[in-house]
Amino acid sequence: MKFEHYAINVEDSIAVADWYIENCGLTAAVALTEVPYTRFLADDTGRVFIEIYSNPAAPMPDYANMSHLQYHLAFETADAGAEKERLMAAGCTYVEELNPQEGTRLIMLRDPFGIALQLCQRANPFG
Repeated sequence: MKFEHYAINVEDSIAVADWYIENCGLTAAVALTEVPYTRFLADDTGRVFIEIYSNPAAPMPDYANMSHLQYHLAFETADAGAEKERLMAAGCTYVEELNPQEGTRLIMLRDPFGIALQLCQRANPFG
């Protein structure tokens, strides 16, 4: 098997997906125009990796009150500091920064919808 996607249920999938497209370089591989307004978003590798939808049949998670250690979306970047400033100007709020080893910066933010978003600048990037 190989990983296909990770799905999250949000109040306004269109707004959340549009924000990630505009600010995180994702593209919509699928964008449904009827409930649950599903958006499959892909990174620059072209692999579908996150499904964002608004399905009222399930309880809506309270992302803003979940610990960022409980749930977060993580993005690799070569300059976490610059990305932090850019995303804060786009509506994110700062949570914390960890530097577990020299050359590694893990910056945790919350997007405008309360979802925890991590910027990963690693000394030894994955893959």
